[in-house]
Amino acid sequence: MPRVKYAVASRKRRKKVMKAARGGFGGRSRLYRTAKESVERGLRYSYVSRRLKKREFRSLWITRITAAARSLGINYSRLISGLKKAKISVNRKMLAELAVSDKKAFKALVDAAKGK
Repeated sequence: MPRVKYAVASRKRRKKVMKAARGGFGGRSRLYRTAKESVERGLRYSYVSRRLKKREFRSLWITRITAAARSLGINYSRLISGLKKAKISVNRKMLAELAVSDKKAFKALVDAAKGK
């Protein structure tokens, strides 16, 4: 059986890593071993951050809703509870958007949650 060389495959693999490492400082973009480590670390952080992003945005929306609701004389938990009792299903992303951009619509939802 003939001997198999992996030159093409390994070069392709190294080129892929080095391309991903571009923009790194010093050896992180020039030396294969350190570039590989930094690329792996970067991929790990990006994976984790995609999940953290969802949490952070939800907390941002809740903060915006809370601030807008308090200015209209109701706290966040009573607002959400009132909306559920009134059978109004609006997600927090849309509530936050209404609180920021459309004050009249948000006030209408707050009045519905208060039971007016």
